[in-house]
Amino acid sequence: MNNRQLFLSHLAQTTDFPLMIEIEKAEGVFMFGPEGKKYLDLISGIGVSNVGHRHPKVLEAIQEQLDKYLHLMVYGEYVQSPQVKLAKALCDTLPSHLDNVYLVNSGSEAVEGALKLAKRFTNRREIISCINAYHGSSHGSLSVGGNEIFKRAYRPLLPGVNHIVYGAYSHLEQITENTAAVIIETIQGEAGIKVACKEYFQALRKRCDATGTLLILDEIQAGFGRTGKFWAFEHFDIVPDILVCAKGMGGGMPIGAFIANKTVMGAFKNNPLLGHITTFGGHPVSAAASLATIQVIQEEKLLEQVEAKADLFKKLLVHPMIKGIRNKGLMMAVEFESFEVLKPIIDRAIEKGVITDWFLFCDDSMRIAPPLIISEVEIEQACGLILEAIG
Repeated sequence: MNNRQLFLSHLAQTTDFPLMIEIEKAEGVFMFGPEGKKYLDLISGIGVSNVGHRHPKVLEAIQEQLDKYLHLMVYGEYVQSPQVKLAKALCDTLPSHLDNVYLVNSGSEAVEGALKLAKRFTNRREIISCINAYHGSSHGSLSVGGNEIFKRAYRPLLPGVNHIVYGAYSHLEQITENTAAVIIETIQGEAGIKVACKEYFQALRKRCDATGTLLILDEIQAGFGRTGKFWAFEHFDIVPDILVCAKGMGGGMPIGAFIANKTVMGAFKNNPLLGHITTFGGHPVSAAASLATIQVIQEEKLLEQVEAKADLFKKLLVHPMIKGIRNKGLMMAVEFESFEVLKPIIDRAIEKGVITDWFLFCDDSMRIAPPLIISEVEIEQACGLILEAIG
């Protein structure tokens, strides 16, 4: 049996129509099939490969750590240099209020930890999230997701979860002294790149402060430079109480984190002690890769390039069938009339060697979220092939 047959026979499937693209190697913004077919990756593995595939400095950090040690002990007991250095580097990118990092393995796990922390610290039980939010697929993260299609088959889920409309000022009144936390994507991703205004986020912050509610910002997709700031909340002049990150954090390695101040995070130490446990969280190889990723973003000045690259996409992607482009930096949605129009375009683009996608809750829009290292020439090449696919 070849790899495709083994894939279908033995690997768990999540749809009856997987893409079935076989990849043998990846480098920079490109992936390569076993017979050498070249694909330009315009979605970064869904917001993961922000510094590109197999960045040399990330590979160097991984190799250096491989020569020292792998897993040693469950999280939080041993002093491990990769974890310590990464936590310090993360805090250095943040306002001083956010100075304590809990490392996990994924975005869903980071959300789970953040929800537990908010409930434990406030001794409240209500959580508020947004309609069409996506925060992950485990039971707790699914509970605060905002699309019933993905939830109904798994009920009962967490009790005490209520939903508001992202960007709707009037809904902020639903945040009360009973609310442990509001969890909200700074930029709504799977809803199709929806961006609320600065005034909304400032009103949200003010309402949380007034009610003693913790504000959890989910930057699993939007963080690590994707929007042109290291953290998307920097666009809105607010600071969360808990910040959640993953995806682009690891340079291609699995890692996530939730970040708060030391006082809030201290709630996990008592009643009960070991209030949150992870075996592999902050795995030393992933932590080393994440630290290298931060350094690449900073040293190669990738943040300064994001807006110009996004503008080039918007300048080149002009066609009567394109209804509009929504974006915050290189987190982009190209709108078409319907999924029925969009899906064949995505399929033809893949045939031509450009990988795009749609959104879970917005299937009339094409996802574009390339590695931040993408060059102008590669943007021009990608847009030309997309326009050919449209035509």
